[in-house]
Amino acid sequence: MIVTYIKQLRATITVLFGEVVAAIKGGEHDYTKVSLNRSIFLLAVPMVLEMMMESLFAVVDIFFVSRLGSDAVATVGLTESMMTIIYAIGFGLSAGTTAMIARRIGEKNPEGASVAAAQAIIAGIFIALVLAIPGLFFSKELLRLMGASEKLISENYLFTAIMLTGNIVILLLFIINAAFRSAGDAAIAMRVLWYANLLNLILDPSLIFGLGPFPELGIKGAAIATTTGRGLAVIYQMYLLFSGKRAVKLLLPHITIEWQVLRQIIKLSVGAIMQNLIATTSWVFMVRTLSVFGSEVVAGYTIAIRIVIFSLLPSWGLSNAASTLVGQNLGAGQPDRAERAAWITSIANIIVMGVASIFLVIFAHQFISLFSNNALVIEKGAVCLRTISYGFVFYGLGMVMVQSINGAGDTYTPTYINLFCFWCIEIPLAYLLAIHSSIGENGVYIAILVAETSIAVVGFFIFRKGNWKTKKV
Repeated sequence: MIVTYIKQLRATITVLFGEVVAAIKGGEHDYTKVSLNRSIFLLAVPMVLEMMMESLFAVVDIFFVSRLGSDAVATVGLTESMMTIIYAIGFGLSAGTTAMIARRIGEKNPEGASVAAAQAIIAGIFIALVLAIPGLFFSKELLRLMGASEKLISENYLFTAIMLTGNIVILLLFIINAAFRSAGDAAIAMRVLWYANLLNLILDPSLIFGLGPFPELGIKGAAIATTTGRGLAVIYQMYLLFSGKRAVKLLLPHITIEWQVLRQIIKLSVGAIMQNLIATTSWVFMVRTLSVFGSEVVAGYTIAIRIVIFSLLPSWGLSNAASTLVGQNLGAGQPDRAERAAWITSIANIIVMGVASIFLVIFAHQFISLFSNNALVIEKGAVCLRTISYGFVFYGLGMVMVQSINGAGDTYTPTYINLFCFWCIEIPLAYLLAIHSSIGENGVYIAILVAETSIAVVGFFIFRKGNWKTKKV
């Protein structure tokens, strides 16, 4: 009996290991025909690893920058709160790219997918050039607007200038990886982020502290390292696209404006950009509100949010898998299969986020202390981390619901969800609780918890109605 059980367990582990290897290795799969459980697994494993690599940028930066003091950490936090607008645009363009390319792949139209990818890249480059202007000329003013002290601005403004001016590498990294993922080539997107993070991991401490032949640049070294790592990763992405070996291939004739396709990409992306801008402007308001309580509170919040992002991005990986499967199966004329993919992914995401929540709630102080030895920063950050982590199960469900609707090409319904939950619930509640009650900065954390949970509830009921199944892309 025991011997039989051990053999079965060994066989199960062998099969599971083989599937993990297959997912990481990547390959050609028809996700409109492969069983849903296997499809989700093959897509989710590299997507989860990719998202973890994306979050590692933030964790690595804050780990090394925290050695420079609370002002340096606060600078990263204030800059990141402004960068969230760039991330919002990047996520929005990624959502539009995913919806378009996944639908073309499901229709067995790889040429249409390649044209869509080219138009998304063209749109990203133009937007990035426009966004670089404020960072290049007004970084000091932007930090001042965010409530930074004059000392912080004079010492650290170059970090903000470099990060905002180099936003083109962020947008292209998001867009091109979305093209790979939506075509079912998630393993390549994962490898791109591995490459970028390896470079960042080497360059960050070298340029911040002047290790070996590198100059000691302090906090601006972190910005140069991150931008360089991402930039070299974009060059690698371009090589893959033009190599002709991937599902999405770029040729020189594609590098022209196709107005009809470009308009459709922009139309899809505008809705997704708006939903992300609504969310990120609320995060900007959170940081601005917390700045009233001092640099230690902002630093604790910054560290806590980095840990939250690191914990949530695997959930984004699962959600992106659902988005790809919904888009491809709608393109193949299989709406019921698309719906089943979303529900199965939701269950997996709830389990993953539930486990993460338990660890973060129990070990909040220990996690924050990894990034700071300031007792007050640790105390404030732990309260923030623990409070936000209580809602992880709901966040996992909400992410899949919203991303599935986006993957179907309905990028405007999630915009209305975000508008209601963030602007009508989170911002007023944070202001009332933090500024006009005795709980202080804790009111911001409670408002975040309430708003994110509301998104899950509203998204669940809207997804169940099924209007997204009839969306044309």
